[in-house]
Amino acid sequence: MALQPAAGARDLNPREVEGNRWLCDQLASVYRQWGYAEVAPPLVERLETLEAGGGIDDREVVRLAADEPLGLRPEMTASIARAACTRLATRPRPLRLWSSGTVFRSGTSDSGQHRLEERLQSGVELLAALAEPVSAADTELLRLLLACLRRLEIGSQHRPTLLLGHHGVLTALLDQVPGEQRTATRQALINYDPLSLASLDLPGHQRQGLQQLMRLRGEPEAVLYQLEQQLGPVPLLDQLAETLKVVAPAAMAQGVRLQLDPSFQPHYDLYDGLVLKLVCQGAEAPVAIASGGRYDGLVKRFGETDAGLGFSFDVEAIRELLGTEATAPERAQALLVAYRTTTQLAEALQLLERCHAAGERAELLHQPCPSEEEAALIASDRGCGGVRWLG
Repeated sequence: MALQPAAGARDLNPREVEGNRWLCDQLASVYRQWGYAEVAPPLVERLETLEAGGGIDDREVVRLAADEPLGLRPEMTASIARAACTRLATRPRPLRLWSSGTVFRSGTSDSGQHRLEERLQSGVELLAALAEPVSAADTELLRLLLACLRRLEIGSQHRPTLLLGHHGVLTALLDQVPGEQRTATRQALINYDPLSLASLDLPGHQRQGLQQLMRLRGEPEAVLYQLEQQLGPVPLLDQLAETLKVVAPAAMAQGVRLQLDPSFQPHYDLYDGLVLKLVCQGAEAPVAIASGGRYDGLVKRFGETDAGLGFSFDVEAIRELLGTEATAPERAQALLVAYRTTTQLAEALQLLERCHAAGERAELLHQPCPSEEEAALIASDRGCGGVRWLG
């Protein structure tokens, strides 16, 4: 029998489980305050939904052996968008939903072997009417993200950077590139691959402009100015500037650095508007703890004309960033209920339940114990806070 979990899966100890639960509870409390209702998308979905119209590479989906094409969810946005456009289609907009649960991704290890990646995710989805101002939904999403950071006490000591981009802005920049070169140019930009960009068959001045674009990232106001020089007056830039005008002061007050990067795109190609990633400085390297964006096109695939946007937190990345001890507040230690002879077992169980009825944590010692002193030693070894002794 196998003694180790599958590659990519993990056994969590009680403190890690408590830390994950505490973080999810903290985030849920913020979501509820902002008017978001909990939903529970299925672990198993049809591949057509999981692949989100090509936004998610099917090689990353864990497939199941079934009569129809099924797989495990690699993220929850597509499933929630499907439900919002079908079972929840008659609910008034904006529709605010949140969820937490495990997601699964298929991948390849450094040695070339197939592995399963299992992560705990918590996040929100906001479905709004397209007639509403774009900046209102985008701003709510970013301010909600900042509110979550305040609740988790993630601040300047963690050097958080909120990396922002916009799919529409990147598309507008790429429209200046010959059609046959756009896909390769896009990949070179979002992967920050100057060698691939240099090898493209482009006019010299255009290649030089794209190389400058690849390096264009930083303080939003300065980047927006540079984009205006390249694109001229574009409504997307005005909307983005309006959103950042509301978000920037709150981010600065929390010690969150904003960085605008026109070539940034998240891992999944779900998005067609604002995109985001939140990165903090871990003990040894930067840690990405949240990502998301706007996905109007995905909603349209499910037959609705709503705007869709959301973000998700990587709960275990946050726990590792903050430390398990910080994210799993120490609970009151349990009492150990012990007894001297086997004839006292029934009485010991009654005492145990009286402790529970009084709101105390208590556990039962199964074997008789000859003395209260020995019971106290056993309680200490087990990490119990005291003994209730039947002698």
